[in-house]
Amino acid sequence: MNEEGATYAAAGVDLDAADAAVEAIKPHVERTRRPEVLDAVGGFGALFSFPARRYKSPVLVSATDGVGTKLEIARALDRHDTIGIDLVAMVVDDLVVAGAEPLFFLDYIAVGRLEPAHVAQVVKGIADGCAVAGCALVGGETAAHPGVLPAGQYDVAGFGVGVVERKRLLGPHLVRPGDDVVAMASNGLHANGYSLVRRIVEGLDLADDHGLRLQSLGDALLRPTRIYAPDCLALAQATEVHGLCHVTGGGIPGNLPRVLPGGLGAVVDTATFTPPDVFAFLAERGGVDPAEMWRVFNMGAGMLAVVPAGENAVAVLRDRGVDAWVCGSVTESAGVTLAGMAA
Repeated sequence: MNEEGATYAAAGVDLDAADAAVEAIKPHVERTRRPEVLDAVGGFGALFSFPARRYKSPVLVSATDGVGTKLEIARALDRHDTIGIDLVAMVVDDLVVAGAEPLFFLDYIAVGRLEPAHVAQVVKGIADGCAVAGCALVGGETAAHPGVLPAGQYDVAGFGVGVVERKRLLGPHLVRPGDDVVAMASNGLHANGYSLVRRIVEGLDLADDHGLRLQSLGDALLRPTRIYAPDCLALAQATEVHGLCHVTGGGIPGNLPRVLPGGLGAVVDTATFTPPDVFAFLAERGGVDPAEMWRVFNMGAGMLAVVPAGENAVAVLRDRGVDAWVCGSVTESAGVTLAGMAA
């Protein structure tokens, strides 16, 4: 028996470090504040005054997600200030698929050993993402799991809530045969497929550029996910939009069917895509065939919009600095066909 008595600190949980972490993240949380937020970080529950008068028939939309094993790339590079952007993107771009404006966001961070500076880096990225998305970071939880997670290892999850007027809900009920499918360019891998990525790049020097045009391999792999929510909301205000598709795990073949009504499909012309160089690097080094690349990765488009044929969606998006193009159309036959794919 320990004559001095057992302590939480001896068990691996430093309560002083937890208090220090809360203080370190407060400035990052504060810069995401919206007028509807009623309290400061640190309470048991976040208070958000829902702007009900702005809506006739509001529908709340919720989503949760993580960033998968991209965290292992961040750990390998000891760079943790962008992974939070990925986390926010994964959630808010799911919300906007329904046409919802992201309102607020909460995070959950589990760590092997609580290091306030490390947590502050992660939360800085989350706040950066919330600032881009226009939602408030209203709270979260940081949990130390000594003996379960090794020191230095961590995982993150995010939770978000948005709102949309019922009559402005987007989805399969609006999609019609002949609609255009408009692609919005990605800036890299985003946060999907990293179990395959890590297997392909195992043993490589992440500080080397490996021919990736002024980027190190590590930079290319860690580049944060593009956040499309504000651009999608602006597009829905400026033009007629029938549906949106967040291209995450499963690529276009796995995600586009989720926003199409039963019996309808789409043809997507892969020849219209210009994927960032990292995709070709991974395909060549890993010997990954084209069909598998398209089934796993976004291949250069992280969001798709389904709009009436001839709608000026491309022009609206390009005016906002989003590279966009018509990549296909909705068909009367079910299933998503990838046309133009090299053998």
